[in-house]
Amino acid sequence: MRATQRCGPRKLVGRYGYARVAGVTDLRVTTRNARFQQWEALLGNRTKRQRTGEFLVHGVRPITLAVDHGWPLDALLYPAGRRLSKWAEELLDTTPATRVAMDPDLLAELGEKEAEHAPELIAVAALPPDDLSRIPVPDDFLGVVFDRPTNPGNIGTVIRSADAFGAHGVIVGGHAADVYDPRTVRASTGSLFALPVVRADSAATILDWIRSGPVTVRIVGTDEHGTAVIDRHDLTGPTLLVVGNETAGMSSTWRAACDDVLSIPIGGAASSLNAANAASIVLYEVARQRRL
Repeated sequence: MRATQRCGPRKLVGRYGYARVAGVTDLRVTTRNARFQQWEALLGNRTKRQRTGEFLVHGVRPITLAVDHGWPLDALLYPAGRRLSKWAEELLDTTPATRVAMDPDLLAELGEKEAEHAPELIAVAALPPDDLSRIPVPDDFLGVVFDRPTNPGNIGTVIRSADAFGAHGVIVGGHAADVYDPRTVRASTGSLFALPVVRADSAATILDWIRSGPVTVRIVGTDEHGTAVIDRHDLTGPTLLVVGNETAGMSSTWRAACDDVLSIPIGGAASSLNAANAASIVLYEVARQRRL
């Protein structure tokens, strides 16, 4: 059998050309062919993700949220010859993406799991444009800038917390870890697909955008040596929250741009908080004040 095989009736859909019709599989991958290697490269190669405009999505909740929020999926990969759950079958039958029956061992590799634990589905998703206009700026605006983060898991955690506490969008600024790294996507637990997340190359780009908008937004930074404590500061107005790099904190440009720099009072032997944890605490405080 050839490594890649198409069979049965076809219809045009997605970048790979074909979709399953009436239960017929149109694409099958059984060896480490060029198509498999292209997907494998998406796991650890940021340049390949950017060049192909694709990234991989693992997990029931992230894939479900991607579909629920209308995120463009190029392909759905599933283990050939295995019985699938109702959830997986329904997604395969209703999602306008190329269906790919893959050797379970190969699928396990793409899922970064042991062979006997191959995932039911892996989605190949399209990268959205890095356009700040994707983020709405209403009168009650709350946005988050993560300045030059180096840890993909921290990016995913900030996205998850921003979604949970009512932010309108997250911006990852400067030279940073990749928003579409599999570790980021997993840590966001699907919030990446529910909330606009945009990459921006510099603080100046973000500042031009927020200052030229229809709403006057206060820029609030976080730092252990802040001039005010978060629960004693009014955060009910339009706010852009800036979270600094895990090691160096905010850049000098962001420090100069901030209207206020806030601290979180802590005790014990800890000298500081993880950047993502600090962001979650401040976002909770914003949500608490706005509820009141």
